[in-house]
Amino acid sequence: MAPNLPFKPNNPDLFRDKALIGGEWVESKSGQRFDVYDPGNGKVWATAPDCTADDTDAAVQAAHAAFQTYRKVNPKVRAQCLLKWDALIRENRDDLAQIVTYETGKPLAESQGELEYALGFTWWFAGEAERVQGTIQTPSAPNRRVFTVKQPIGVAVALVPWNFPIAMILRKAGAALAAGCTMIVKPSPETPFSVLALAYLAEQAGFAKGVFSVLPTSLDNTPALSESLCRHPLVKKVTFTGSTRVGKLVAKICSDGLKKCTLELGGNCPFLVFDDADLEQAATQLLALKWRHAGQACITANRVYVQKGVYDKFADILAEKTKALVVGHGAEKSTTMGPVTTPRSLDKAAAQVADAEKHGGKIVMGGKKLHGTKGYEGGYFFEPTLITGAKHEMLIAQEETFAPVMALFEFETEDEAVQKANDTSMGLASYYFTKNIDRTWRLLENLEAGMIGMNTGNASAAESPFGGMKESGYGKESGKDVAIQEYMVTKTGTLTLSDHY
Repeated sequence: MAPNLPFKPNNPDLFRDKALIGGEWVESKSGQRFDVYDPGNGKVWATAPDCTADDTDAAVQAAHAAFQTYRKVNPKVRAQCLLKWDALIRENRDDLAQIVTYETGKPLAESQGELEYALGFTWWFAGEAERVQGTIQTPSAPNRRVFTVKQPIGVAVALVPWNFPIAMILRKAGAALAAGCTMIVKPSPETPFSVLALAYLAEQAGFAKGVFSVLPTSLDNTPALSESLCRHPLVKKVTFTGSTRVGKLVAKICSDGLKKCTLELGGNCPFLVFDDADLEQAATQLLALKWRHAGQACITANRVYVQKGVYDKFADILAEKTKALVVGHGAEKSTTMGPVTTPRSLDKAAAQVADAEKHGGKIVMGGKKLHGTKGYEGGYFFEPTLITGAKHEMLIAQEETFAPVMALFEFETEDEAVQKANDTSMGLASYYFTKNIDRTWRLLENLEAGMIGMNTGNASAAESPFGGMKESGYGKESGKDVAIQEYMVTKTGTLTLSDHY
């Protein structure tokens, strides 16, 4: 247990600062630990075991041994464990929200919102556990029957990001555990404790030793540990959420063993506002989407395209609403936007703003680091920033921002908007606001993205398939049937009969 936490937990047992391997809470084989920083003040608030590739085999062997039993556990029992886990997370949600806030920097209200969203996955996949079905058919050849059965694929590895540490885990683990797979999680170095707390509650929910394991690691050791997990011959499935650059590396490594992958990668998502849109609705949805977690979400609006007739009016509405934001430490009740999670994001945001100015963009508000200024001394704060006159050649059009910087691009026609929206290597999500039903359908089919928000900026939910196209990855998380199938293999049986037809 870690003493001297910056908050007083209701359940002191929940905070775990050791790795979980084969059901045992242990240090890494190296004995080394790494520091975890509070983004709101830049100070170390806890330490975690720095697992390395030397810890991989023990974790995978334990997960594989547990799989031999867990794969045979009745689906109803797996569902009951998921529902118990769900109930325990709900009981401990206030403590979990505090951990998420100190790890990521997001305001407590957003951490609670993440938990509400994430709990949809445990609830949903508890239902999915009992809905796995095969098929049977009469084939063209006489005296035969062909049927299929679904079986769990084996040990799964989850490589997860820091921006939504509870939701990313429950979306992946919910599907894996419902399918009958065991799972090893390598959390982001910024957010080990939220995942370890979930692992503790999974134990309490009745999941057997080795079914759910967690290997925390530092940024320096992340590449080697991740690669060793991906390459281990007993690992049969890898699920990764993160950048397209790293996702391609994961896919290459997994291809050596022909391992099944689910990749949820970069976004660079367009957000289109047409002349006939309800501008108040569009602005409210856009700001909730864009300023959530200080712009650090893969599905956030990265390129905002506004039709010429409403461009200036919409920019004014956004500026007025953005002025109401209160930037501060996530644990402060008055805070409505926290810091970015890593200092690297500050530099990237500053570079995008400088580049936008160089290309003729106008900084309507914000544009500067707050880090180091009075009241924000050590925290990784950046002013919420609005830029007009954005152009395609700007950095902000070419790469994900992952910071509270929003640029408005002007367009005149629907065809122009679609061409610009699709002019990216990525295809995770697209959003548009219009009251024209014909345009609504055209855009649904013409925008190149795996998820389309139609008059909404909040489309993700447990019942909706989540995943992109192009260089935003492949495979689906959440949704009926498709998500749990990512953790299963289909086996075909052919039976020849006598004296039948």
